[in-house]
Amino acid sequence: MTQALAPSRAASGPRRRAGRSEPTLYDFRRPIQLSREHQRTLQLGFDGFARQATTVFTSSLRTVCSVSLASIDQRTYAEYVDSLGASTYMTLFSADPIPGTGVLEIPLFATMSCIDHMLGGPGGEEQPDRPLTEIEAGVIGGLIERLLGEMRYSLAPVVPVEPVITGQEYSPQFAQVAGASDVMVVVTFDLRINERADQVTICLPFSGLLPHLTDAAGSGAISDRERHQRTEATRLLKEQLAEVPVAVAVRFRSTTLDPATLAALKPGDVVRIDHPAAAPLDVTVADNTFAHATVGSRGQRLAALIVDTPKEKP
Repeated sequence: MTQALAPSRAASGPRRRAGRSEPTLYDFRRPIQLSREHQRTLQLGFDGFARQATTVFTSSLRTVCSVSLASIDQRTYAEYVDSLGASTYMTLFSADPIPGTGVLEIPLFATMSCIDHMLGGPGGEEQPDRPLTEIEAGVIGGLIERLLGEMRYSLAPVVPVEPVITGQEYSPQFAQVAGASDVMVVVTFDLRINERADQVTICLPFSGLLPHLTDAAGSGAISDRERHQRTEATRLLKEQLAEVPVAVAVRFRSTTLDPATLAALKPGDVVRIDHPAAAPLDVTVADNTFAHATVGSRGQRLAALIVDTPKEKP
């Protein structure tokens, strides 16, 4: 029996080891702040951006193009710069109300290939490695503006950004976007033009994006039906709150008396109050004065006529 069980144990051992995942290194100097909820919120927005970017590239280049979301990472700006090539095409833009500067980065080869296609060329495998001329910058500028416009629509559920181009840079080392240790959100896309594949990145300041991500993740964690129910409940609450009865008092101004005077009061005594004879009475709720009135009557009942608030003399 021992010999019969031995092969079974030996066979089961490798299967258990094969199911184990590799450990992931954790950097205690930089705790992870981009939660799964935040990544999911960004993924929904940038998935839509990738679909729209596919349409933008295909219609502008008049060739088969595709853009797909590859990853969403949290990195320092120094790590982001190190991940880029020595020469690339970086479009710097402001994204109010997010403070700081964002980056839309397209590899220089892919940028030249796009310009070649837009000018009627084949977009071949040989492209110049140099800064763009003024004409080339104008040609690619229209494509960049369309991409930033699509990003504005895609991020609208998270934050209503208004991207405005502020400059271009070809060397990542000279792009003064943020400090080396500043945390950024880096979104990577796979761009395929015909048979050639490249990677396009968008870099946004994490500190400015975090409050909007938190709000969006909280509202996005519920279904449309639940969101409708909450909206309806809020409306009903406001309507019913206006019908809640509140105790209102119309009274003279308060007067201060010492305990000895109060203890000596007897029927027929007159108490002098600190309320001028010509001053209107105070209309209060929970000891808070919100209006003034004069005493009158309506039928068989006393009434209070609301008047203007008297101005205090200096």
